[in-house]
Amino acid sequence: MKNISLNSIVLFMCLGVLSSCAEKQDFDQYDDISVTPTLEGSILYVETPERVINQIVGVSFFSQIFNFDAFSEDFIAERVLDGVVTYEVENTTSKELDITVEFLDASDNVLDTENFAIDPAPTAILRREITYGGASGRNIDIIRNTSSIRVSAENLGDNTSTSGLPDPKIVLRSSAKLRIRLK
Repeated sequence: MKNISLNSIVLFMCLGVLSSCAEKQDFDQYDDISVTPTLEGSILYVETPERVINQIVGVSFFSQIFNFDAFSEDFIAERVLDGVVTYEVENTTSKELDITVEFLDASDNVLDTENFAIDPAPTAILRREITYGGASGRNIDIIRNTSSIRVSAENLGDNTSTSGLPDPKIVLRSSAKLRIRLK
């Protein structure tokens, strides 16, 4: 009798396991996945000491074009969704300065311009964030088509004054955070 009841219990357990609920496997879930990481990186770092600014005769003391091939690959350019470019300008010189940053395409056409009017030291660090893409940002095609960046700076002050701060200089930093659709 013990054998029959033990066999019956085992049989009912096997039948229960075989008839339990199981979901059908969905291998199409891959199509529903969205992979959009946010990538962050530095774009520019430009530093000019006040003594160099004083040596340059004339208003313009700096002008340079920087190669920017971050989006030269179609794989990246076609997948960037939106982003934020952050600028920081620090002036410890005695000069009033005007700095212009221009994004250029492969034919040197200006796609976007950002201008900074900088007061002489002592001033706080100027921080500016520019959004590209999305409903409230500038056109994302500016970022997609940028192949170089031109930075120019003008001294609106004199060429003789010297700041009383240690190691006086002008520093421009920029970085970007971009969302890219990988899948």
